Amino acid sequence: MNVFTQFFVELVILFRIQIAIVRHQLLWIIAMSAIFPIVTLIFMEFLLGETNPEQLARLIIGNMIFSILLMGMNILGQDISYQKFGGYFTYYSSLPIRKMNFILSLLFYGILTSSPSFIIVFTLGQRIYGVDLHFEWLLLPISFLAIFSVVGIGVLMGFLSPNPQFTNVVAQFLLMFVTFLTPVMIELKDLPVILQWISYVLPTTYVANVLHSMLTVGWTESTLGEVLILIIFSCASYLLISKKIHWRVQ
Repeated sequence: MNVFTQFFVELVILFRIQIAIVRHQLLWIIAMSAIFPIVTLIFMEFLLGETNPEQLARLIIGNMIFSILLMGMNILGQDISYQKFGGYFTYYSSLPIRKMNFILSLLFYGILTSSPSFIIVFTLGQRIYGVDLHFEWLLLPISFLAIFSVVGIGVLMGFLSPNPQFTNVVAQFLLMFVTFLTPVMIELKDLPVILQWISYVLPTTYVANVLHSMLTVGWTESTLGEVLILIIFSCASYLLISKKIHWRVQ
């Protein structure tokens, strides 16, 4: 078996393991990942009442990003932190597998757990608000990239955390901060200057811009720039994870 074949065989096996884990927890994942964004959507509908379609579209897209943050950053980061300090990764480190494949399998797991809520909020949000969002097939790879860029933060946070309790506190803080104090639910121009500058270094800002563009008007020239930035964020998060990853309990 040559090197490339072995690489892909390893990756497929690890992906199948992650799929089996998600399948076993699927009902819990759907319930956990969908309930908070949907409740937020309904609450906003009660709070705002009659609102123009542009604002409604932003709220739906914001809650789609909220669902990614909840599962792909918050829950995933805590899950990895508990597994790390529980010695779960010692098993993987004892196997003859590449670190690259191990990291990719964790990112794949994050994408699997984040996707159901992303789809549910996209579907129910339009029904709750009576808004028709634009759809084209290019949205699928763009959504994959958007989720991937956020999931990388969750994986990195889980491995860098000094203990699970610290991960829990940081994850909860980042979830609230990114959702409500960066241009996820609201426009960038409506934020204070200091928060605008902070927003530029967060991938969620570009995720929001890309999804808003794709779901309202479709692909534009400006979307390409945002996509390239997300690719940079995704590559940077992978490189940081690869450099900082420690599989064994300290």
